[in-house]
Amino acid sequence: MFRIIFETARKLRGGPSLVYAHSMGNNVFRYFLEWLKLEIAPKHYMEWLDHHIHAYYAVGAPLLGSAETVKALMSGVTFGLPISDGTARVMCNSFASSLWMLPFSKHCHVDHRMSSNFRESDSVVVPHLVCDKKEYEGNSSSWPVNLVKIDLPATPGSCPATEVVAHPIAPLAQDVMSQTFQCSMPSQKSYTAHQVSTGTFLRDILDHDFNSPNALHHLIKYYLEDPILNPLTPWSRPPIKNVYCIYGVDMKTEVGYHFAPSGKAYPDNWIITDIIYETEGGQLQSRSGMEVNGSTGPSSGDVTVPYNSLSYCKTWLGSRVNITRTPQTAHEVTDMQEQLNVEHDRESDIVPNMTRDSRVKYITYYEDGISLSGKRTAVWELDKIDHRNIVRSSILLRELWLETAHSYHKDAKRQFVSKERREPMRDEDCFWDYAKARCGRPDRCEYRYVFGDVHLGQSCRLQASSDKDHILRYI
Repeated sequence: MFRIIFETARKLRGGPSLVYAHSMGNNVFRYFLEWLKLEIAPKHYMEWLDHHIHAYYAVGAPLLGSAETVKALMSGVTFGLPISDGTARVMCNSFASSLWMLPFSKHCHVDHRMSSNFRESDSVVVPHLVCDKKEYEGNSSSWPVNLVKIDLPATPGSCPATEVVAHPIAPLAQDVMSQTFQCSMPSQKSYTAHQVSTGTFLRDILDHDFNSPNALHHLIKYYLEDPILNPLTPWSRPPIKNVYCIYGVDMKTEVGYHFAPSGKAYPDNWIITDIIYETEGGQLQSRSGMEVNGSTGPSSGDVTVPYNSLSYCKTWLGSRVNITRTPQTAHEVTDMQEQLNVEHDRESDIVPNMTRDSRVKYITYYEDGISLSGKRTAVWELDKIDHRNIVRSSILLRELWLETAHSYHKDAKRQFVSKERREPMRDEDCFWDYAKARCGRPDRCEYRYVFGDVHLGQSCRLQASSDKDHILRYI
């Protein structure tokens, strides 16, 4: 279907398309690219991509999955719907695609050379997953903490049989009672992202959860043994000319859970006794207030997807990166911070040495236009914009419009659109300056009331006589 859409669009408009993917849409697009490799002869694959796709914008991509998927699998996520958590869990577990955002390790990948030795039949190859030594040196599969901690009730029959005598002596009776009590106590286990994504966690709770056999079947058949792609593996940079990875940061985001049996029937058989969050600046904290030991990052995620998953696309950048930080609102060149040719190790995060004003929301741009000949890669981090609202952020829409206009403009000389200044381009960019009792940026905005405005800022609009060619200032 996607191939037909792209080829039809090419015929209708005479040029390649722009791909905007949000959240799990990025997983769908990745699967399409892998499917296309098998559909088209290898020598024509790159030619087809260059001919049909000009740029790919990955918005809020869960490149290493999302911890919230485990929460939906075990206890339910309502997404604001007027339903109970149990009902939400049943709904989630009825979708096989729910497992598509399971968290996984960045240190494990499919080794196709070994897969040929693990055949189910003559036509089906079981992909073989291998991990590098970093997976076993660390404790959390490249995640801030172990993803799941769970109290498992004692399995019936797990206690050893004891011989009952008619009149036991007191010390023997105490030993037998102590042994019986200890083996009937619930056991607590922890699981890394790798153990969750490969089914170890689901196998361990088969005797305690009604849905686990079904979820494990879906995980193995449609993910781990998918003949085209195991989507629960890291993704290298897609071979598209222009790739932009865009996401929000510094929002309180869930990264780990502690489950315990509730004593109720499915779907309410688990309760969450604690949640681990990453907060602004990458600090870890728990809902219970208990101290959290884990690996902290430079920032936190976007409420839904943790920072380590969103920022994995920084591995797509080359060894030399230009970093620019600007306020999200209208600004001048004096507000811009820039570092050129910053050295970047693809195995580690790249953190700019730049100042921050706690009152200002920034966009940080990481741009690389030289590492891959004829290709451009960029990563945009937007402060305080959450996962579900980023697609309607006026700030992001402005930047997308500018970058797209720059990319297609025949007179464009820069590799990326200029960040030196941002002027109001739409009515939404104008605001009321209470200190001066007028609309801000009077060179571009004016007060013009329209029926229905409920505050002064809404009545500040772009001047009707504004320069129509101001886009050329960014080219």
